[in-house]
Parts: sequence; structure tokens; C-alpha cells
Amino acid sequence: MPKPRIICIVGPTASGKSALSVKLAKEIDAEIISADSMQVYRRMDIGTAKPTEEEMGQVTHHLIDIVDPDEEFNADQFRYTASKTIDQIQERGKGVIVAGGTGLYIRALTKGLVDTPEGDAKLREELQLEAERSGRENLHKKLHELDPGAAKRIHPNNVVRVIRAIELAMKSGKTMSDYQDDHAFGESPYEVMMLGIEIEREELYRRIEKRVDSMMERGLKGEVQKLLDLGYSRDLKPMRGVGYKEMCTHLLDDLPIEDAIDLIKRDSRRYAKRQMTWFRKEDVRWVKPEELAGEEMAGEIMGFLAGKV
Repeated sequence: MPKPRIICIVGPTASGKSALSVKLAKEIDAEIISADSMQVYRRMDIGTAKPTEEEMGQVTHHLIDIVDPDEEFNADQFRYTASKTIDQIQERGKGVIVAGGTGLYIRALTKGLVDTPEGDAKLREELQLEAERSGRENLHKKLHELDPGAAKRIHPNNVVRVIRAIELAMKSGKTMSDYQDDHAFGESPYEVMMLGIEIEREELYRRIEKRVDSMMERGLKGEVQKLLDLGYSRDLKPMRGVGYKEMCTHLLDDLPIEDAIDLIKRDSRRYAKRQMTWFRKEDVRWVKPEELAGEEMAGEIMGFLAGKV
């Protein structure tokens, strides 16, 4: 039996994935599955750059606004939910476009995940407090003692992954490196055409600056204040995302608004660089935005989905 065929549109933040995916979906009669780890959260609209009402009115979108900010959602849940959604879309005779910049979600869906033990919430909380008290660098040193291989791959600022790697080593006796070495990705359940949006760095940074300014004009500060008023802690995973973290520092710690905006722009640029580093290691075909939006590409994609390519 032939594998289901899907299109993945990937790239860094502000590269135009949403608009280009909508244009392509209309041309090839497809629905869109969001592969964005922040857009799953309700009431977090402006800072996550969700597709506009107009875009979602033109094409059916999935996996947006499906959990509250204080609910757990991870790559394995994404893989399970997206897989079920792909089946439903294809049963309707529609094409599938998976669009987003969360590389781990894309990898989980197309290649599977390393099978590791369940987490220990108490230990994670203790390690998070340790990072806050002693600093991220000291926590990273602890990881280096337990798992030098993981410490080389994980940046000290990525506290969530540092904590997970320490947790594995302490609770299971095996390092993250051991699990990754033991894990051989099984055959992908899908035939995948993965297209990455190629954009010059200067242009990407210009778009990031423009997007952040637009977010502020649309009310990012008010959105974050409302989340805090609803009782959502600044320590929740989505509240530590780019844009939300800096606004929390402004609202709760009196960081001047101009400095908060500058930090959002800086952190967005850094996030975009990390995304590109991730996707450069994947089997991505890089295309310019105008190519992706062209009739020739649409024809090639339709041929792929029909099994002719």
C-alpha cells in the first residue's frame, strides 16, 4: 500500500510561511496543519503570529488554539494529533500541507521520536529553581558532568533541553546521547516533499523588525497583561516564549518598554538562526518565496501528491 504523501513548508520566523502556505493550499486544494509549538495555545494570538482571520477563512487550518497556556503539549502529542488529522484530511480527498517553524514537531511527524522514559515533574521543578538561583551556565556545567555529548549539542540558554538531558541521566542511568545512539529512525510513514523558504539574512531581519513593530501596534502588551490577569504564570512554558517573556519582564519587573521591544527583536533574530541551523540538517529543498508561489511549483507539488513524481 502506498504511503500517504504530504507537503511540509518550513523556514525561520517571519519568512512568510503562513501567507505562502495559504496561497499554495488554494491552488492545490489542500488544508494546512500548523507545526508551530506556540500557535497551539489559546489566547496567545499576536505574539505567536497566528494566521489572520482572512487566511483561516480562505483555507482550513488545524492544530491552532487547541490547548490552554497552562496545559501540557509536546512533540509526541503533536505527532499523534497531526497523524490523525492527516488521515481525516486525505479521507476528504484534500491535499495536506504541514507548515511551521518548529523543527522538532516536523521531525517527530516524519521520522518519529527517541523513545525515552516519562519525565519527573518534581525533579524538573528543582532543576528549574537551580537554574534561576545559580544561573544557566552552572546548570549547563552539571549537564556536562553527566552527559558531555549532550552538553556539546545543547546551548546553555536552552534550559528546557538542558533540564531534560539532566533528568534522563539522573533518573534512568542512561544519557540522552545513549538514547539517541540507540535509536534508529524507522521508515517514515509518509512520502514527504519538504520545502524550505530561502530568504537573505538582511531581508529576514528586516521582516523580523517590521513584524515586532506590528505586534506592538496590534496590542502585544495588552495580550500579555490579559494572560497575567487570567492567572497564567510567567513561568509557564509558553509564557517564556519570545515576545511573552520580554513583555512579562516589562510588566512585572519595570523593564522600559523600548528595551523590551529591542530584546524581542534580538531574541527573534537568535531564534531564526537556531531554526535555520536545525533545518539545514534536515532533508529540505530550499526555494525562494517567489518560486514557492509560482505556477510551476504548484504543478510539481500536485504531481507529487498524485504520485507522478
